[in-house]
Amino acid sequence: MLEGVNLAPYIDHTLLKATATPADIAVLCAEARQHQFRAVCVNPQHVALCRQELEGSGVLVATVCGFPLGATTSQQKADEARSSVANGADEIDMVISIGSALAGDWAYVQADVAAVRQATAGKVLKVIIETCYLSDDQKERATEAAVAAGADFVKTSTGFGTGGATLDDVALMRRVIAGRAEIKAAGGVRTPADAEAMIAAGATRLGTSGGVGLVAGTQNQSGY
Repeated sequence: MLEGVNLAPYIDHTLLKATATPADIAVLCAEARQHQFRAVCVNPQHVALCRQELEGSGVLVATVCGFPLGATTSQQKADEARSSVANGADEIDMVISIGSALAGDWAYVQADVAAVRQATAGKVLKVIIETCYLSDDQKERATEAAVAAGADFVKTSTGFGTGGATLDDVALMRRVIAGRAEIKAAGGVRTPADAEAMIAAGATRLGTSGGVGLVAGTQNQSGY
């Protein structure tokens, strides 16, 4: 395990709750600016506000696509991502078609990611495979499909499923990726020790709503 690592540059400071208000988003951005987190991650409605609030800070604006179920069409995902980029998003975190992965339709999973990749050229694309629903073999196949379609990151979880990131899943992704992409661990990163362990296992980005607590050395009570 790593010790004493500066966690702030790894953190996507996240607020994806349906109840988030513009005032909540402004607080999120102020915290991200203060602590110099890598990015904020918000729903698409709030992208333009984040771009305004974070101007000149160096903090990136990330948003989600096909979230949290991954069950919209590839065209809808591409259109959503394209709109978010137009509104100022630097990064897109998309959810794969989980049902297609469970059915073993890997051609569809890859094409789905490729459609969003085409719509987000020049921006960072993170692909959420929602590991809690998949077997190890399916996790491997989903990771490979995402990387083959051009993903910059493969991400463990939405934070809205039945489970979040695990060290075993990060290690599995790292093995499959073999240096071709990066890994974002999200969901269940509650303590600095959790965060450091995920980084040691291969994660280069952490999705969490508890970033302030993590950099302060306290526990995040949230599930994301």
